[in-house]
Amino acid sequence: MRVETVTLGCRLNFAESATMKRAIEADGAQGETIIVNSCAVTAEAVRQTRQKIRRARRSAPDARILVTGCAAQIEPETFRAMPEVDAILGNADKLRLQEILKAAKDLPSDVMTATADPVAAGFGNKVRSFVAVQNGCDHRCTFCTIPYGRGNSRSLPYDVVRRAVAAELDREVREIVITGVDITSYDDDGRKLGDLLQRLLADEPRLERLRLSSLDSIEMDGALHELVAGEPRLLPHFHLSLQAGDDMILKRMKRRHSRAQAVAIVEKIKAARPGASIGADLIAGFPTETEEMARNTLELIEDCDIVAAHIFPFSPREMTPAARMPQLERETIKARAAALRARAADHRAKWLQSQVGTLRPALIENGGKGHTDQFAPILVEGAPRGAYVRARITHANEQGLVGIIE
Repeated sequence: MRVETVTLGCRLNFAESATMKRAIEADGAQGETIIVNSCAVTAEAVRQTRQKIRRARRSAPDARILVTGCAAQIEPETFRAMPEVDAILGNADKLRLQEILKAAKDLPSDVMTATADPVAAGFGNKVRSFVAVQNGCDHRCTFCTIPYGRGNSRSLPYDVVRRAVAAELDREVREIVITGVDITSYDDDGRKLGDLLQRLLADEPRLERLRLSSLDSIEMDGALHELVAGEPRLLPHFHLSLQAGDDMILKRMKRRHSRAQAVAIVEKIKAARPGASIGADLIAGFPTETEEMARNTLELIEDCDIVAAHIFPFSPREMTPAARMPQLERETIKARAAALRARAADHRAKWLQSQVGTLRPALIENGGKGHTDQFAPILVEGAPRGAYVRARITHANEQGLVGIIE
C-alpha cells in the first residue's frame, strides 16, 4: 500500500501522522491512501485543510482520502459534505489500526468521553523524532477549541514513554522532542513532567539530545527547573505559551499567569541557563484589545527576549467564549499582527547577528541544513545528514545562520 500523509498544525499531529502511516503499511493492505491530519486552531487552518483535501484529490483521483485531526473532530459536517473525502476519523480513534481501516463518513467519537489513552507516537526520520507523552487539555482558554478536538488531559505511564523513546533511538534518531497538547500538565500518579524527564534521562544513556515542545510557563515544576539548570542533554530552547503581554487581556483569555510572572519565569530560565533561547506564541487583536494593551504585548518581545515568536491574528471560533466578546475590525487585527511580526523579526535578526563569530553545536537534518542547540536554523555546507557538529558562525541572514565545521 502507498500511504501519504498531509499534516497541518502541531507537532503532535506530525507524530500521529507517522504512526498512522506505519500502522497501515505494516498491515499490508492494498491500494493508495492519503491521510489529511487537520488543524482547527484558526479559521485559516480549517480553510487550508479543505484546500489540501482538494489538492490531494486532483493529484490522486483513485486514492482513498481519510480526514482526521481537530478540524475533522470539531467540524465533521464540513468534511462530510466534501465529495473529495472518503472517510472521517476522530482524534479518539486515529491511532487504532482497525478504526483507521474501517473509517467511514460517520460522526467522530466524542473525545470528552473517550477512554483511549494517548499513544507515544514517534515521528522517526533518522535525525529528530517527536514522542507524545500526553494528549488533551483540562484548561478552557476563551479563544481555544483544542479541548473540543482533543478532550481532557490524559498522560502516558512512564514505562510506555520509555519504550517509545527506546524504539526511536533503535531507529538511530539523534534527537527526541517530547510533545503533546499541554505537556506541562503531564501527571502520572502525581509524577509531573520534570519527574518523567529526569527518570528518562537517567534510564536512557543513549538519549543525548532532548528537546521540549510548547510549555505553559506557570506549570513548570521544580524538577523541570532543576533540569533547565543542570542537565546539558536538555537543549537550551524553551517555547512558552504566553499569548499576550497585557494583564487584562490575559484575564479575558482565561490564562493562568500574569505579565510579571511571564517575565519572571524567563528571567529564572536565563539565570539558570545563560544563553538559552526563548520562543513564544502570541495572539494579535484579541477582542477588547486597546492600543495600549497591544503595546504591552509588543514590548513583551524584548522583556522576555523572545527570538522565535509564533504570531497568530485572532480568529473567532464559533464555540468559544471569545467569539461572543466585542470583536475588533479585521484590518485592525491584521495591522497589529503585522506590527508584532515586524518587532519579532527585528529582535530575532539582532539575536542571529549576535551569534556571528561564535562556535555553536548543531544537528544536521538534511542537505547541510539543521538547527543549533538553541534552535536557530543553520546551514553548514558539506555536513552530512545526522551529523552533530561544532560550527563556527560566519554570518547570519533572514533564513538563519551559516557556519563552517571547526
